[in-house]
Amino acid sequence: QVQLVESGGGQVQAGGSLRLSCVASGRAFYHAMGWFRQAPGKEREFVAAVNWVIDFTLYGDSVKGRFTISRDNTKNTVDLQMNSLKPEDTAVYYCASSARGGASVRPETYDYWGQGTQVTVSS
Repeated sequence: QVQLVESGGGQVQAGGSLRLSCVASGRAFYHAMGWFRQAPGKEREFVAAVNWVIDFTLYGDSVKGRFTISRDNTKNTVDLQMNSLKPEDTAVYYCASSARGGASVRPETYDYWGQGTQVTVSS
């Protein structure tokens, strides 16, 4: 079983920055890890993903150029640096890991999920 714990959420004004972190534990080999978000009344949206071994990343169109995903294989962590935040970035952000395949935009390809961390961006 894999456990994912997110941290770093909070409230920030538009134009500001936040850094989310996700720590993975448990007996599993991670092929990829990703971040998704869900705002009230909306579907879960892909944010970013990174392969665990091969240096490959994916970003959602709405965050390209503003967010950066990174991983530390020695610590089993994946971070999401969020810059130039906008009110529409407000959501609960979830960390996810895949034991089956590489980085993907599809949530159904991820096997484990964290509890989520709230990010609120005020205008």
